[in-house]
Amino acid sequence: MNHPMPFDTTQVFIGGVWRATDAGQQLPLHNPSDGSLLTHIARGQAADVDAAVQAAQTALDGPWGQLTATERGRVLMKMSAAVLLQVDELARLEALDVGKPLKQGRADAVALARYLEFYGGAADKVLGETIPFINGYTALTLREPHGVTAHIVPWNYPMQIIGRSVGAALAMGNACVLKPAEEACLTALAFAHIAQQAGLPAGALNVVPGLGEEAGAALASHPGVRHISFTGSVMVGGLIQAAAARNAVPVTLELGGKSPQLVFDDAELDTALPFLVNAGIQNAGQTCSAASRILVQRGVLEQVTERMAERYRALRVGPAMDDPDVGPLISRRQQELVQGYLSLLRDEGGRGAGSSLRIVAQTPLPAGLPAGGCYVPPTLVAGASATHRIAQEEIFGPVQAVIAFDDEAQALQIANGTAFGLVAGVWTRDGSRAMRMARKLQCGQVFINNYGAGGGIELPFGGVKHSGHGREKGFEALYGFSTLKTVAIKHD
Repeated sequence: MNHPMPFDTTQVFIGGVWRATDAGQQLPLHNPSDGSLLTHIARGQAADVDAAVQAAQTALDGPWGQLTATERGRVLMKMSAAVLLQVDELARLEALDVGKPLKQGRADAVALARYLEFYGGAADKVLGETIPFINGYTALTLREPHGVTAHIVPWNYPMQIIGRSVGAALAMGNACVLKPAEEACLTALAFAHIAQQAGLPAGALNVVPGLGEEAGAALASHPGVRHISFTGSVMVGGLIQAAAARNAVPVTLELGGKSPQLVFDDAELDTALPFLVNAGIQNAGQTCSAASRILVQRGVLEQVTERMAERYRALRVGPAMDDPDVGPLISRRQQELVQGYLSLLRDEGGRGAGSSLRIVAQTPLPAGLPAGGCYVPPTLVAGASATHRIAQEEIFGPVQAVIAFDDEAQALQIANGTAFGLVAGVWTRDGSRAMRMARKLQCGQVFINNYGAGGGIELPFGGVKHSGHGREKGFEALYGFSTLKTVAIKHD
């Protein structure tokens, strides 16, 4: 291994103890920038998941469950401070593991710290209510933890998604079992190490890496789990929800998107253009809220397309540790999936299949890229119809489609015309139009004259339709990671 790790990557973290898996099995972990073997990770099985759930329940019955909300908040604050001290190391791990450019890895590490800070400060501010009731009674509500919560985290933003789900769950007094994606475990393991050093009681956080069909399936179906948070594909989300249903367990699902940006002919283009491109190529397009559809009113269509193309031609692609604009995709499998879409575009554009579909800009891959790296050229497409595969399916790569519209009605029809509904952006100087669009767009977040790719820590985040249900981030996450109890007291 060329890059030493600050902890034993082949172990699971259960009940405050680092140990080998029950079966002693491991999985290889590769660097997507050059294909080299980074290290091995634990291949957790059902027995390891069961031990983690039991450890979490023990923590709830013991020291962790006895802390007040204020005390929990203080622990999270200490964890936040500890993360900030490790920002550069966490960014390095994310670059090696995920292929994320260093500047993006640093931003994710800072966001993780901010989540912990936000939820640490919010832990003792989630209030119940008193309810006007019949004479002789006082009725009130209490917010209580679910108990053991499961967190199945994808590979594209491990630190941010750990922060928004585990942070909120811990703030409400739950004990967590975290199953990171098998392609991206290093920062999850590092986070467990940091949390332990910061004083998080044993068992409040447990980490079991492994395959989705093994460790993930065991966690989703475990009868001791009382809430599940999952971010990932629609197909796997359905399997998670079906498994949870057998135990009557609530699930928060964030399942991706095909997010549009609506650019009207009165938009401030100098402000919009950096957002239009960056929101599509960030993390090599492997972002659930990536702005993969750029809907442009015809009056500025040619101008927007050409100015975006100029930005594409100037992008830098390279190994994550070189801190380029765009790094590699996570794996060979993901690279092949995206290359399949690019082949489709080349074939259809070459024979003019049904429209003026064409590639208008493609960032050249520089000479000397490592042969084992999982690179694809960032690609800007024009001329696709709103119903074309390129405009309907989540590619999860650095590919954006520019689609023309004539008026507000058509813009809404195209924007809402997919199975997804996660995020949308609206660019216009007309305030009334902006509000009309915001109210009629079918999605969980709308950004007006900006695009936050999921938004800030304080902003509730989630989708509708095939983008999932439930909300993370902000106070809404705290409500989701708690259950409401009603108490009626007769005193007269």
